[in-house]
Amino acid sequence: MKKVLIILLINLSGFGISYAQILMGLSARWNDDFSEWVILTDDEEVEGELNMTWRMQNDWSSFDYRIEEGTGNIKIKWRDNPNEWETRGDNEIITARTRWKDDPRQWRITDNEMTFILKSKWGNNPNVWHITDDKYGYFEMYMNYRDDFRDWVIIDELGEDVPLAMKMTMVFLVMYNSTPKL
Repeated sequence: MKKVLIILLINLSGFGISYAQILMGLSARWNDDFSEWVILTDDEEVEGELNMTWRMQNDWSSFDYRIEEGTGNIKIKWRDNPNEWETRGDNEIITARTRWKDDPRQWRITDNEMTFILKSKWGNNPNVWHITDDKYGYFEMYMNYRDDFRDWVIIDELGEDVPLAMKMTMVFLVMYNSTPKL
């Protein structure tokens, strides 16, 4: 009984509560280079980053992210096949696949417990992306200025049970499928 009471007191005091990071925006660090991105959160003192793992080779097959203590890697699952990606971060493995082969406008994203469909809102127009089911909340990304893929606004109203790795998979897929590969 004492153990249960101690655990309850710790949780009520704020020590055991896990804080879900709310994402607010994504911005290219440089105007002419899309290998480094800044992730904006609801806490203006906390910025994250999404960076190409192998920048010197201009290798778009792997990206690393970090927001405070949350870190992970997003990489292509099969060499030269951008239809499937895997995110590993914070003890989570997220898989993202195109819903139809070679059609990057819609993605099925899952951790085998929760599943999302992320899609471009207007087909071939990459300015706005969103999830199609609000079972776990709402998520949308849109370009801050029409057809300017350097700055994105993120509406992250997903529940606290949605892991950061899942959110970062969504952010990455929007960036990857909307940004020219220079």
